[in-house]
Amino acid sequence: MKIYGLIGYPLSHSFSKKYFDEKFVQEKISNAIFENFSIENIRLLKEILSRKELKGFAVTIPYKKEVIAFLHESNEVVKQINACNCVKIKDGKLYGYNTDVIGFEKSFVQQLQPHHTKALILGTGGAAAAVEYVLQKLNIPYKFVSRTKQVNNFTYNELNEVVMNEYSIIINTSPLGTYPNVEECPAIPYQLLTAKHYLYDLVYNPTETKFLRLGKEKNCTVKNGYDMLVLQAEENWKIWNER
Repeated sequence: MKIYGLIGYPLSHSFSKKYFDEKFVQEKISNAIFENFSIENIRLLKEILSRKELKGFAVTIPYKKEVIAFLHESNEVVKQINACNCVKIKDGKLYGYNTDVIGFEKSFVQQLQPHHTKALILGTGGAAAAVEYVLQKLNIPYKFVSRTKQVNNFTYNELNEVVMNEYSIIINTSPLGTYPNVEECPAIPYQLLTAKHYLYDLVYNPTETKFLRLGKEKNCTVKNGYDMLVLQAEENWKIWNER
């Protein structure tokens, strides 16, 4: 029996196990199972890797950067953005990929309009690195937003009317608003949103986060991260099963 899985912590919000369990039933795949590996420390990955049936695993918060130390080889995207969300195991070696990039790009461009010209990235973790990579590829200027001032970023306090008018794309890569903390949302000035804004939330549970709900009330274009997850999950499956 081949084992695939997901590492992260916590995994109560995880999409992957349900998705792959249903996929295996629908596609009559009887020689594979998918497990959640909720580990409080990346060092516990060694124990999981001792299972010879493990053929590959996905990586989520907070280990997309830390897992790189375990890899024998990484593809160019992982090397460039220093974040890995897909690991293939072959002949005892770990190969790292980033399928967040593929999932985000294909999902994001579906509602992109000509007036969506500059982006704010909320959060600075592994998912933010994938978003940054895609925006660079699409030639969309961007700035990160975080609580502390750094070189070439905005703090939330600096998001005034001038900034909000200039940056019409706002992408939440933080876990804020994820179930069960559904009343949380990034601290942007929602009163300054207009119909020209495009709000994209990598959070997918709940379907409509408070971030997206408040944007919708201002007639913004909104999209959650569900399509991105499906696209990256299918890309993971393809990678795990390539010879």
